[in-house]
This record gives sequence, C-alpha cells and structure tokens, in this order.
Amino acid sequence: MTDNRQSDGRQSLADLGSLTGAPGAGPVGGRPIDSDANAAMPNDAFELPAVSTMPLREQEIDALGRAYATGRRKDAVARVWIKPGSGKITINGRDQVTYFARPSLRLVINQPFGVAERDGAYDVICTVKGGGLSGQAGAVKHGISQALTRYEPVLRAPVKAAGFLTRDSRIVERKKYGRAKARRSFQFSKR
Repeated sequence: MTDNRQSDGRQSLADLGSLTGAPGAGPVGGRPIDSDANAAMPNDAFELPAVSTMPLREQEIDALGRAYATGRRKDAVARVWIKPGSGKITINGRDQVTYFARPSLRLVINQPFGVAERDGAYDVICTVKGGGLSGQAGAVKHGISQALTRYEPVLRAPVKAAGFLTRDSRIVERKKYGRAKARRSFQFSKR
C-alpha cells in the first residue's frame, strides 16, 4: 500500500496553498490556518484592493456655477437649474408654495433632496410648460434629480436607487372610436 500524501510530498492544506500560490487554497477565508502557512504565503496576497473615491461621471456646471437638466412627465417639460443656496425653489418666477398650492405636489418635488439628504442645500430655478399641475410636478422632480446628479455625481447611486432618474413614461391612453373615452363605453340602454 502506498500513501498518496507521502508520494506528493504534501501533508496539509497549508502546503497545498503554498504550492499553488492561490490565496484561497491554503488559508480559510483569507486568513492563514497557522503561522507556518503565513510564512509560506506571499505578502501581497493579503492586500485589500484599492477603492476608488473618484465619481464615475464628471461634474457638469455652467459658468454661473449651476447644474442644468431637463425633466419630463406626461406632456410637461421642465428646465431646471440648481446651485448651492438656502433651499428656495422658484417655478416660472413664482415661489413653490404659490405655484404648487397642494402640499402633495410640493412633497413630490422635494423628494430627490430627501433621498440625497440635501434638504435646504440647493436653490432651484425652474421653468415648466405643458401638461397639468401633477405632470409639471413630476417633470420638476425628474429635472431636479438629473441636475442634482450632475452637480454631485456621488449622489447618483441613491437617487437612481429611488427611481428618480428614470422618466415616468406613463401617458394618457388615446380615445377609441365607438367608446366614450379610451375604454369607457357609452351608457347601455335596454329600451
């Protein structure tokens, strides 16, 4: 009877790891089994990979120190500029409280700042046209989200995870012939 361990010259997992040079072969979970295995492993096998602190995208700012983006929702189109400030939001030359009288609409346009934890950090100047108030609020929210990621590219991950960078493509379905609206039938009369 011949013993396979004796013929190869390997007697433990640490010896196997030193033969292959792979960091996962000998040590368990990246740590050596014993001090002899640590001496056999190369020192660079335990180094952590360098984490890049650079953002994936470039910061896009105009000559006045503002970031610009266009937001769209339904038939509304919003042109949005943001710059560091006290948190004032101006829409078509009017304050947000005057333009969006419903608190739910103001809540919608402030969502990107809440997700990015930048409440009151930026002033927003916005011009919006087309659609109704709900669509305009969605367009402003989309524009603020896009502009925020252009001013601070690091914020792209949380804003994208919340789904604010994606244009909401839901629009009104067209009216069909023989129907009162898109799907609503005319009232049925038996007699």
